[in-house]
Amino acid sequence: MLHARGEPVAFVASRTIEHAVSAAAFIAGPAGAGGDAGVKAVSYSELARHASRILIAVPDSALEAVAATLHLQSGIVLHTCGSKGPEALQALADRGVFCGAIHPLQTISNPEPGASALDGAAFAISGDAPSRAWAERIAHIANGRILRISAEHRPLYHAAAVMASNYITALLSAAQTLLIAADVDPQEALQALCPLARTSLDNALREGPIAALTGPIERGDVSTIAAHLAVLKDFPGPIPALYRAAGLQTLELARRKGLSAGRAAATERLLEASVDREASVT
Repeated sequence: MLHARGEPVAFVASRTIEHAVSAAAFIAGPAGAGGDAGVKAVSYSELARHASRILIAVPDSALEAVAATLHLQSGIVLHTCGSKGPEALQALADRGVFCGAIHPLQTISNPEPGASALDGAAFAISGDAPSRAWAERIAHIANGRILRISAEHRPLYHAAAVMASNYITALLSAAQTLLIAADVDPQEALQALCPLARTSLDNALREGPIAALTGPIERGDVSTIAAHLAVLKDFPGPIPALYRAAGLQTLELARRKGLSAGRAAATERLLEASVDREASVT
């Protein structure tokens, strides 16, 4: 996306030169198959000789090690890790490099549609003034929203990102698992859940979670919730605990939507009693 929208990528480094060559070819695309696009593959140790602005896009656990290989004395370095701020690049900052973080609030499971997925995404940005300016330029190129997240709040921000992405996937997987246990074919189960999941998410995003909330907890339907807990009592794995934890969070929304104090208290006692029983058994 950067390469196509006027922020050209000149060099790519990776764990191995083979990975770097593959990444360079992917960024260049068909027009750069013969090298015309000028995306060159280099090693980490060579990168600092060629570039004064570097974007590090590696797993969080590898960030400090990769940064340590960059022998820069000036320039700008950004990283894309969600849970860490500019302090992860402190070794570079100590040598006079401007350092910052830019994390796209988006999930990409496949590199092919990755650029289009980033279009319009929010970007969490922090760092010193020059690094923020470059990060904001990248966000603007992507038609993105800018979230200014302080270094101390990066873990909180990233926890929110995980819940809005990975945990939605996990909840859908849990629902599919329950339908499979009810003798529904796995693929059919996923397809059956699709309209419900899409509409629920669309409603929550359009109307807000409180207004969009429906279901037995929103109604204070204690007997239905008790039936769910009974059938889940001996269900293997983490799904029973997930149901209760999600139920307690749902109850907070229901209270804010107007659920009566009595029904809310009865629902809370039911969900928490299940938690207490499990704790006593384990």
